[in-house]
Amino acid sequence: MQKVQLGETSLYVYPITFGGNVFGWTIDEKKSFEILDAFTGAGFNFIDTADVYSRWADGNKGGESETIIGKWMKKHNNRDKVIIATKVGSDMGNGKKGLSKKYILQAAEDSLKRLQTDYIDLYQTHFDDEGTPIEETLEAYQQLIKEGKVRHIGASNLSAERLKESLQTAFENGLPVYETFQPHYNLYERAKFEDGLEPVCLGNNLGVINYYSLASGFLTGKYRSKDDLGKSKRGGGVEKYLDDRGFKILAALDEVAEKLGTTQATVALSWLIHRPSVTAPIVSATSLEQLESIIKAPDLPITAHEIEFLTQESAW
Repeated sequence: MQKVQLGETSLYVYPITFGGNVFGWTIDEKKSFEILDAFTGAGFNFIDTADVYSRWADGNKGGESETIIGKWMKKHNNRDKVIIATKVGSDMGNGKKGLSKKYILQAAEDSLKRLQTDYIDLYQTHFDDEGTPIEETLEAYQQLIKEGKVRHIGASNLSAERLKESLQTAFENGLPVYETFQPHYNLYERAKFEDGLEPVCLGNNLGVINYYSLASGFLTGKYRSKDDLGKSKRGGGVEKYLDDRGFKILAALDEVAEKLGTTQATVALSWLIHRPSVTAPIVSATSLEQLESIIKAPDLPITAHEIEFLTQESAW
């Protein structure tokens, strides 16, 4: 397993990103530490989170994931061994949201405090804020970079048009450029990214760290009917995939997984890793068993023929 450069940044990562949305939500601090220990113990080094994780859970206020990651890094004194990505812009309540310069500067301080660090490797725009000029947002990032609090910036969930506009604005005004992009992308959810965003990412050499890499667990093969939806807290988000195309994709995953003696999840992640535009898919695990399927993906001996088979069977 080799490190890959994240776009044109100075960051080199192994080709799986761990998604920190589960920390403080579906797994508690103790289990989170166990999963992080196993992930990094297997050689991986890239963890993605956001300030808003996991505000949606009962009793949470946001910041829980960053707090757990911060405690874990402090326990192991390993800040220099891991690459941390977090995000800003989501609704944190009490009017705390958006991409104004004033808000970003304060939100960054809050994230740094929770993470117990003095710098963020990759700071990302979580959602677009059309009410704030792009220049203002990039000026905030510029200040954070000059102060040494942020190393690189990226974006998530922008339309192709807004991503292009943001890149052009940065170039024209000498402002920091988004060097990574985080789209919703997997074997099932292909159209939105491939149809407009992927050419922008490839054309500007952006590092791509896609989320929902396993379609909320659908691509693991554990959801085969509506009766399976109660298997986890995320099951409700899977029902939309239970259609003819979804079942066709599962059949293809079943076939390749059986041939290679591995899991459907490993195969689905391997397909993503072999996409020319993708750098390191984001994926979460709530157990060591799930993590095992994830960490095997980069070294899976999948062939070009099998990759093409999956591409054709999942065509949109």
